Amino acid sequence: MKFLSIIFFVFVPNVGSVISGGLKPDNIFLLAGQSNMAGRGGIYNDTKTNLLKWDGMFPPQCNPTPNILTLSLNKTWDIASEPLHKDIDHLKTCGVGPGMPFSNQILAERPNFGVIGLVPCAIGGTKIEMWQKGTILYNQLVDRAKAARESVGGNIRALLWYQGESDCGEQDSMLYKGRLEKFFNDLRDDLYSPDLPILLVVICSGEGNFLSNVRDAQLNINLKNVVPVDSKGSTLLADHLHLDTNSAVRIGQKLADSFLNNFYH
Repeated sequence: MKFLSIIFFVFVPNVGSVISGGLKPDNIFLLAGQSNMAGRGGIYNDTKTNLLKWDGMFPPQCNPTPNILTLSLNKTWDIASEPLHKDIDHLKTCGVGPGMPFSNQILAERPNFGVIGLVPCAIGGTKIEMWQKGTILYNQLVDRAKAARESVGGNIRALLWYQGESDCGEQDSMLYKGRLEKFFNDLRDDLYSPDLPILLVVICSGEGNFLSNVRDAQLNINLKNVVPVDSKGSTLLADHLHLDTNSAVRIGQKLADSFLNNFYH
């Protein structure tokens, strides 16, 4: 509970606090889940301090641009840059994730797409039960999503969801499919968006012996407008759990292609 309490005091729900600062996106995307969405590319263990650090390097697919914005902790729109989740997943060391390459890939393929607004909400080490309706993480996601939408008077284009590595124990993996479907349905209801597109990353690593159960659950979600994007074949850091920079970019680009192919007409 101490972990959750810290998060609670960092994110203070207040939809009315949105201040645009002159920057407004045309297209809003929610980024949620756990560490591989928050980004761990370029993270290494500093042997001198025995602390995890980010190497500060990112590829051109993650370059900042005025056409990619991020919703800050105080709900202002700022130009997005890596590490995208550094203020959101603040208890962990963040690096390169899929959000920036996702956005740059869309803009590369559709130059007239308009300004993208990313809403970072991912928190490392979180199970799906921690995202159920009524939890702190769920409430913060809904709050930030509504704040982003109200600031521009537009619709949310999609949720990008990358989570499940912490649910690879036997019992959690068996319950995962039902919990995930409930989470998606509740989120759509609370955002008044019954057809909200959801891009679901199918995990390729996990903490436990039942990774295949979670993958099967994700690949067999039977909900409208939920499209799986498989991360199988990704290269991982030395911990065998987190995507390295190259794979974070690859997954971001796969998410972009999936969105354009399935939801952009």
